[in-house]
Amino acid sequence: MLLEQHIEELRAELRNAVYSDERHEIEVELELACAELAVIMAEQEGVIDAEPPF
Repeated sequence: MLLEQHIEELRAELRNAVYSDERHEIEVELELACAELAVIMAEQEGVIDAEPPF
């Protein structure tokens, strides 16, 4: 739940960002957080294996 809250906070920050460099930093952080959430969801659904190959 914390990661999902963080994503929502980043989206709110992005809506209010004025400067392009600030927007870019938030966009990058948002993209990383969304990717992390996607991996977590895939692991939970059994789509991917969290263990590295041998």
